[in-house]
Amino acid sequence: MQHQFSYQKQKVIQGLRYHFVQRTEIRVLVVVVNIFAILAAILFYTKKIRPEPFLLGSFIWLMMMASFWFFLPNSIYKKAATFKDSFTIFFNREGVRLENERGYTDWEWKQFSKYFESPHFFHLYFNAKSFFLIPKEGMKEEFKHELRGFLGKMFTSTSSKKP
Repeated sequence: MQHQFSYQKQKVIQGLRYHFVQRTEIRVLVVVVNIFAILAAILFYTKKIRPEPFLLGSFIWLMMMASFWFFLPNSIYKKAATFKDSFTIFFNREGVRLENERGYTDWEWKQFSKYFESPHFFHLYFNAKSFFLIPKEGMKEEFKHELRGFLGKMFTSTSSKKP
């Protein structure tokens, strides 16, 4: 199976947002900050605290959302030259080959730890922080369905081989 693609900035940024939201530590942080903000709002409303903790909680929440939604995805997009290139990706039983006009790289399935699908991408993870985005744009529904099945099969077969 093969797919030719290039990246669109807005979709890449959205894909990076999905990456951050999927992280366990980010989810825990969001829950903790939300609980603090709600508790501060309740205590402020009942006049048990001054407005500063409520404003602090609101400010922390706004800054956290801005960082995960705007600052981090945009900074990663700007730093990564990968998103400026066009590629052809090949999937087979041995692994994945990624090619462009400058060369190619091969990855065996055992190098990947997991994958997940977001609205615009398939995310192939090497580890918790390192991953590769495969855009769905240009893929026909039949190809997406085949790729989902293939990735599911490859990740269940490689996870059973890992120690």
